Amino acid sequence: MWQTVFVVTNGIALAAWAMLVVAPRKPFPLAYVLYGGVGLLCLCYAAMFVGLFAMVADPVRDPGLAPADLSNYSVAGLKDLFRSEGAIVLGWTHYLALDLFTGLWIARDADAKGFPRLVQAPFLVLTLLAGPLGLFVWLAVRERRARASGWRRKGKTGAG
Repeated sequence: MWQTVFVVTNGIALAAWAMLVVAPRKPFPLAYVLYGGVGLLCLCYAAMFVGLFAMVADPVRDPGLAPADLSNYSVAGLKDLFRSEGAIVLGWTHYLALDLFTGLWIARDADAKGFPRLVQAPFLVLTLLAGPLGLFVWLAVRERRARASGWRRKGKTGAG
């Protein structure tokens, strides 16, 4: 069961990422990425979360392990918690949803700051592959343009 959920959530994410990178930035593709991608992944995550923590869904823990101790908030406790198929797929879906949301924000921010789509693509791919690294690099690159844009606006309005 968990392998199927893993395949489905990855399919949702990849379809949304493909649309984000290659489709025109018009209302329908952006809504698809937000609701059909991020929203659907969040719904999958919520269903898995409730199922696992209400003990309705079998987490399929590694053989011979006792149930995870949810009160052990430490590296060892998290390592033990993630020794199940359900927890791994839950955690992976968490990454997929938040990385896709981050990619959507980057794309919208880059559009607003006048970055061409070809320039945006590497940041989006890096965010897909290594979410926080892609976001960090984007923030470093956008800062200069954001400051220049803000300063130009100040000069045009005469504000201080």
